[in-house]
Amino acid sequence: MRVDDFDYELPRELIAQAPADQRDQARLFFRGFDESGAPRQKHSTIAGLPDLLRAGDLLVLNNTRVRAARLFARRATGARVEFLFLGPVAPGQGQQAPKRWRALVNPARKIKTGEVLHFEMPSSYEGPAPTLRTIERLPHDAEPEKPGPTWIVDFESEFSALELEAFFERAGHMPLPPYIDRKQGQPGDSTSSFDRERYQTVFNKTPGAVAAPTAGLHFTPDLLRALRDRGVGQATVTLHVGLGTFAAVEVEDTDDHPMHAESYELTEDSVRAIEQTRAQGGRIVCVGTTAVRVLESCAAGDGQLRPGTGETRLFLTPGSKFHICDVLLTNFHLPKSTLLMLVSAFIGKDQALAMYTEAIERRYRFYSYGDAMLLERARNE
Repeated sequence: MRVDDFDYELPRELIAQAPADQRDQARLFFRGFDESGAPRQKHSTIAGLPDLLRAGDLLVLNNTRVRAARLFARRATGARVEFLFLGPVAPGQGQQAPKRWRALVNPARKIKTGEVLHFEMPSSYEGPAPTLRTIERLPHDAEPEKPGPTWIVDFESEFSALELEAFFERAGHMPLPPYIDRKQGQPGDSTSSFDRERYQTVFNKTPGAVAAPTAGLHFTPDLLRALRDRGVGQATVTLHVGLGTFAAVEVEDTDDHPMHAESYELTEDSVRAIEQTRAQGGRIVCVGTTAVRVLESCAAGDGQLRPGTGETRLFLTPGSKFHICDVLLTNFHLPKSTLLMLVSAFIGKDQALAMYTEAIERRYRFYSYGDAMLLERARNE
């Protein structure tokens, strides 16, 4: 399909710069079906989810934790450099932290191989701080003949895995998307602690994401309890969200798009809960496109869901088959993005774009800190 078919115009003022005052007060655009199968829709809030889901349904939540992996360092010249640590090149040995990492660097072009840089540390930081050595600049993803902004770097200090995560937690900034305007690491930055809390789900567990699974940001402990009281079960998956998730597709045809890889885990307990729910006639409610991609990756082929870990490059576009997900809770996504294509695959491109048009007319708030949609698939799909 043509990528331009998934474009739309969004007024800039509808790009949310901060979340709703309370997580569950974000607006919710519901599209589903009545008992006869006729389409219906409703405008509500996230707090209204218990009235829109059914006893016997199962929520599937992505429990990844966003790593505060945006840090600033100084070159020997005193020049300031920003690093966004995307993930380790290889796992650490035993209790030791991974030493070699991929990092997005800004500015990247002036850095030299073998440079040692020292991190800027907050005044409240206590304990040893690692130094960093640059190893190799990687080629540009879209133009392999050109160097890109990503480097391979080494942490020079010896850290345990727990110590390194604590270093990120205390010294790093949350890696907010570029459309959220913040002065992170600059004088006057008063939002760091706010974003550290709100750009993280309340059910996060496993560090590794460089972007939040944004549909999960709307949940509170009270809402999760209310859903359990309603008879809606809960299961978890892990998918470490990467930067590629939110990137616009840079080709003309979807068939030519090289899908980014993201690591995932689906446990036997979650598979068992999903199978039990389906056997009893309940629906699988995926909280976010990340949960969809884990489940549909693990059911690819014959539709049989199997536990496992690995990397997924699953790219769902109109015409793709969904084996597991019945209901999707998701935010409003970027034009021409793989996430908008996934939503279009789930309910149909024309229906998805019509909902986006209505959401803009009704002044819904878009993207990571914005409002959400709850989407049911037709029974015969």
